[in-house]
Amino acid sequence: MIMAEEKKQTCQLCSFRNPKGTATAVILMDNKLLLLKRKQEPYKGRWDLPGGFMKEGETPEETIRREISEELEVEIIGLIPLRPILGTHEWQGEIFPVLSHFFLVEIKEKSQIKLNEESSEFSWISLKEINPGEVFPDSNRKMVLWLKERFIFDINQLKELVKQLDSSAEIREYSIYRAILNGYIAKKYDGEELIGMGWIFPRQTLLRKQAVVEDMIVDEAYRGKGYGWAILQDLINWARENGIEVIELTSHPKRVAANELYKKAGFQLHETNHYLYRIDKE
Repeated sequence: MIMAEEKKQTCQLCSFRNPKGTATAVILMDNKLLLLKRKQEPYKGRWDLPGGFMKEGETPEETIRREISEELEVEIIGLIPLRPILGTHEWQGEIFPVLSHFFLVEIKEKSQIKLNEESSEFSWISLKEINPGEVFPDSNRKMVLWLKERFIFDINQLKELVKQLDSSAEIREYSIYRAILNGYIAKKYDGEELIGMGWIFPRQTLLRKQAVVEDMIVDEAYRGKGYGWAILQDLINWARENGIEVIELTSHPKRVAANELYKKAGFQLHETNHYLYRIDKE
């Protein structure tokens, strides 16, 4: 009688349509997304993202580390959660729901990728040019659409622009993606040429919800034409829409035009001692 009851409960459990958990990697290089061509069913011959199903007792983070090691034989040096996406998967003619946990993954040696038996080839495809309809399953397709809306930029143009702000700055691609994820980047273009940008990120203190404006720059050839004002207003509007109470920024006193711009926009000089502690110099 007990065995029959246990079997009944097991059958009921099997009939539940709970989504199965997966972990999937978004790996980028020069704004190109790493895609794998499946060698096996399901989706044989289709483009896929690295990743797989979670095993019993695994967290999504543990799953993605295991899958990257198995599928690519490379080491993960950076891991940032993106967002979970509901989708479906297919196996032996059955379609079932999945909950895909996506991660922005930085790997150590992109040139050392070695595929296992699940994939026949890999390719780095520009986010700008990639066709989401060619990526499977549907949760991966949704992620590609999400990336195309947020992560497309010309990294070389951005580097050249930032050099005008700080010639010694070293721009790492994954730092740009983190900045996008942690806040908001306002950008201005002349055609396809990036001519100005500014970054703002939220910061919750004990007293209020604040935001900090960083790395605001307009190309030298376009200064004095209102682009700085437009970028700053874009950042202020973002802060307003996100419930920010106070916006903070710093500017060197020698940047006369920039300081006048901030005052014109309503920023007030806050007299305080601004200290920096360089941990990298210890």
